[in-house]
Amino acid sequence: MGNLLRILLNNDQTTKSSENIFVDFENVQPTEAEQHVWQQVKTVLDSAQQILVELHQYRGATENIRLAISNPNIEDLQDKAWQTVTPLVSKLKVFFEFSLQLEMIIPELLRVLCSEDLTPRDHLEQQQALFKQFAEILDFVLKFDDLKMTTPAIQNDFSYYRRTLSRRKMANEDEIQPGEEHMSNELANRMSLFYAQATPMLHALSEITARFVTQNKHLPVEQTTDCLKMMANICRIMIENTQYRSRIKEETQLFCLRVMVGVIILYDHVHPIGAFAKNSGIEMKGSIKLLKEQRKGTVESLLNALRYTTKHLQDESTARAIKNMLAD
Repeated sequence: MGNLLRILLNNDQTTKSSENIFVDFENVQPTEAEQHVWQQVKTVLDSAQQILVELHQYRGATENIRLAISNPNIEDLQDKAWQTVTPLVSKLKVFFEFSLQLEMIIPELLRVLCSEDLTPRDHLEQQQALFKQFAEILDFVLKFDDLKMTTPAIQNDFSYYRRTLSRRKMANEDEIQPGEEHMSNELANRMSLFYAQATPMLHALSEITARFVTQNKHLPVEQTTDCLKMMANICRIMIENTQYRSRIKEETQLFCLRVMVGVIILYDHVHPIGAFAKNSGIEMKGSIKLLKEQRKGTVESLLNALRYTTKHLQDESTARAIKNMLAD
């Protein structure tokens, strides 16, 4: 990894993958110095896979809601829709609360990975297990948002729940039934704002990272953005280099691509000039070209994430060639 980081820090950006640049994402283990923060992050990440499974299986209450709305005077249909939607909203609450857990651990992770006691190069060289955890968070975020965008029932269910909850409170029918839980107006409002986002987890992650930069004024912005830049370049080179790509599973290759895109988006939100500027340090043409070379249908959501969730793509400083590549 040290050889890779020397490449990324080299002023000659044409230096490519002739060096030994393999990063063992599949087997890296935390060092003793990483253990404390690594364990904190692991405690949260342990539930990430289950959340993705539950979101993938989310079917919604669309039909019951439709029948209830179409037949407002049939009480049985009202009750059935309510009883169907409340456990679904409990799941949505769990997903939202996970974003709040990320809000707690991400600053801790960034504080270690971006501190001034080491250069960005040394951080990524010596704290590979924490780098992997940050990558796993990005991987989860993009998977979650991809599933959310293809599950329109989520917003429909929650909107119906809020309207019905308000009506029940006005009619003094808001007593808690078995399997239900009380939701305050404040929580309902926060969840509504969260799910109104096309990519709620990515939006939350961008805000958390930007807030980390602004709240830690003693820390130069470059310390954080240089780490993000290196992460994006590391993931790109891992796939561009056929020798090293052949040493990792296809699942890990897709992992690297998702992390590359996630880091680019974060960088674009927290860096003053963004990721698309010529001197950003991120090889955007190469990154987009790499995505377009993948098997059709495997990374379309990643290209869409670059198209629609970045901040500076449409800036005048963004090269027309890059805009055209993402317009295709």
